Amino acid sequence: MNSLERAKEMRNDFMQGNGKANSKDKLTRQVAGARRKLSHEEISNLYADSRIVQNIIDIPAEDMTRNWFTLRMKDEKLARDIMSKLADLNAKNAFKKMRSYERLRGDGFISLGVTQANKFNLADPLDMNKLYSVDYLHAFSSLKVNEFLINEDVFDFNYGQLEKLRINRASRNGIQSVESESSVHISRLLHDQTRRLEDEYQGQSLLEPLYDILTVFDTSIWSVGQILHDFTFKVYKSKDIEELSTEDKRHLSMIMDFMFRTEALAMIGADEELSKQTTPVAGIKDLLDFVWDLLAGAARMPKTVIKGQEAGTITGAQYDVMNYYSRIVADQENEMKPHLEKLIRMLLMSEKELGGRIDPDKIEWEIKFNPLWSVDSKTDAEIRKLVAETDQIYITNGVLMSDEVRETRFGQFGLSNELKFSGDEADFKAIADEVYSAWKERGSNA
Repeated sequence: MNSLERAKEMRNDFMQGNGKANSKDKLTRQVAGARRKLSHEEISNLYADSRIVQNIIDIPAEDMTRNWFTLRMKDEKLARDIMSKLADLNAKNAFKKMRSYERLRGDGFISLGVTQANKFNLADPLDMNKLYSVDYLHAFSSLKVNEFLINEDVFDFNYGQLEKLRINRASRNGIQSVESESSVHISRLLHDQTRRLEDEYQGQSLLEPLYDILTVFDTSIWSVGQILHDFTFKVYKSKDIEELSTEDKRHLSMIMDFMFRTEALAMIGADEELSKQTTPVAGIKDLLDFVWDLLAGAARMPKTVIKGQEAGTITGAQYDVMNYYSRIVADQENEMKPHLEKLIRMLLMSEKELGGRIDPDKIEWEIKFNPLWSVDSKTDAEIRKLVAETDQIYITNGVLMSDEVRETRFGQFGLSNELKFSGDEADFKAIADEVYSAWKERGSNA
């Protein structure tokens, strides 16, 4: 019996199928909302196994802290002392790790190592009026937390808020370990959490809702690898193949694979045929683009950022990257800024940090995050050309004097890096189109 006859015996009529809405219907068996809750071990394995997963977790945290912030204060020396103390505490790195842990495991923490003027327990609230110094900042994740203690009293002012944590404080030295656990008041920590279901205490890892997409992404990588591995293969035809036993076929295949693996000379019989076949790849780009788009949309990060584009540099057409940086700015203001303000208040209230205790409410100070991105040189030149043409129209129509334009654009220190306009390239184009339209209309009526 030849191969064709055996295939006919095993043929299944495609019209029979598996039926609709029964136990064999794959579409019916696929249920949306079947949550996969990941353990800490599974999260660690996902993170350790994929550089793309590491980019999704780490890049936004790096972007949030990359350019840090400027502390605006009337007393410039005090501002410099505060920034110097933050540098000594390695605060920038601690905040980056806290954000990475929040994205990876759902909760990121920074322990506030302080010295107080009185004895205290970690379970006691932090008394700002008795602070002596801030000694260290240590970032950690919920992997170190054994229990979240939430206020469940619906008639309490702090209902629903995290009040204390039971933290694992085990220490190891070689094969010896000391197990210990402490109850820690939340005021002695900085806690970053942005995704939490209302019936759960711990934050949700970003990898949980991404799990199915990451599985498809991993499958696509494996599939492409298989296609590349078997991209070309050789087909050997001979009338004697059907008469060979299974063992003889395996032995012949091994010999032929060894002999014709490279583009060597093939010595075969007159009635035999050896040909090369190529794996068709038509449409694979569309499939891979679909997977990338799905992953980028779920992670809320542009593909170029996930792939590791140079941080902070964009071209004029990359509005998705501009939107991403706008989202990072919002996270800085809403999530990171309150923690920074608390830390700076602690430094001001510490007796031995800045030359004495300073009431943070009696001085004016502001945290201003430094810009995250700049356009590339080509886009910058196009914008400046557009602004120069607009200035020329203003001067021609008497809106501005040449001296005013010179002072605005160049000033006393040469060409300004700021164009005195807000918005992106689309705003500049809209302004220019409106000005040009009015200018042409005025010229045609003259």
